Amino acid sequence: MSEWTLIEQVTLGVFAVMWLYQLYFWMRYILAAVRRTKTRADSKENSAEQRRELNSREPGVSVIVCAKNELANLRDYMQALLTQDYPEYEVIIVNDGSVDDTRTYLEYWQKRYKNLKLTFVPVGAKVTSTKKLAITLGAKAAQYDYLLLTDADCRPESKHWISEMMAGFGSQESSAEQCREPNSRETKDIVLGFGAYFVKPTLLNRMIQFDTLLNGLQYLGLAVCGHPYMGVGRNLAYSKRLFFEHGGFVGLLDNKAGDDDLFVNREATKDNTAVVCTRESLTWSVPKTSLGDWLHQKRRHLSVAPKYKTSTKFRLALEPLTRGLLYAAAIVLVVLGCQQGAVSGQWSVISLLPMLIALGAMLVRWIWQCVLLSIAASRWGTTKTVLLIPVWEIWLPLLTLVMMLIEPLRPKQKRW
Repeated sequence: MSEWTLIEQVTLGVFAVMWLYQLYFWMRYILAAVRRTKTRADSKENSAEQRRELNSREPGVSVIVCAKNELANLRDYMQALLTQDYPEYEVIIVNDGSVDDTRTYLEYWQKRYKNLKLTFVPVGAKVTSTKKLAITLGAKAAQYDYLLLTDADCRPESKHWISEMMAGFGSQESSAEQCREPNSRETKDIVLGFGAYFVKPTLLNRMIQFDTLLNGLQYLGLAVCGHPYMGVGRNLAYSKRLFFEHGGFVGLLDNKAGDDDLFVNREATKDNTAVVCTRESLTWSVPKTSLGDWLHQKRRHLSVAPKYKTSTKFRLALEPLTRGLLYAAAIVLVVLGCQQGAVSGQWSVISLLPMLIALGAMLVRWIWQCVLLSIAASRWGTTKTVLLIPVWEIWLPLLTLVMMLIEPLRPKQKRW
């Protein structure tokens, strides 16, 4: 201890506090979500007759899909929506001002499936967010009491997607019981699901996979622990009563984005929100293939973060802040240890102990990250990014910080 400088002692203290908070965050929130990522073998647990009996007790649901020039994706994924193993549901496609052949294609499918309903947003509608208008029109056209949202470029993981998500509302006991927070059998108004991205063999896709996986585990884990703050429009459900009694998107219309996360941030509570994250409840989306497109997508998401509740902003800021200080303290301890040894020519264990403690603690942290993220990635079928974890968790927060600092300087464009 006598060989340690004051700077080393203070830095080691900072490192220890940051490391302990990171341990708390991962073991409380991330682990809470990972525990609920269990898969289910349908053929083993439920026969076809048992599933039909369970489904017969489910309420009807309206699946709402907003489509803007999405002809190619509708051709690929719409049949998966229309052939779900669920007794009573409709699919409402809202044509959001498409100028391709979307309308003709949808009218053809409407003749084949009676549970397909069509509505539209007029071309050139002068509103800030045509998607919020599209969802509102879809909700008005819905005949059922529950709304299940996804995007036109999304494919359900299985034919039981609707059944799994609807189980979150607490109307039946199913395998999703073990993938929801305690007391989830009570009737809920919001159900949060996970929206994954298709796996591609590129470095950009690996970064997207890590970012999506970690963000998903974070918002699902916080919801499980009683702090819901966001959802994703690729896989989100809520009651029609909640939507209309609380004014829909009133108060959120000045944001082009936020039809999912801002709505959930405003309406979700620990009592009215459930989490469903079985493999069969996932949806898969087409990922961005260029860095510029992905940055634009991420910027739109970050643009609504300042409108989160204050408690949410505090929780979301604390994790990357402690992570950054943890890495900074570790780097300082390594540099000081190497510098002291090089100057004195003596590499005693005591003098190098702060550096060794930092390196050992970072190794332990990396191991628990590898274990938790690998379990979730395996159960959900997404990409494992074990070796690149240190790269992504340093690069992505820095990128986010830069984008958030630049965002207020961007000229605001209004649509009237």
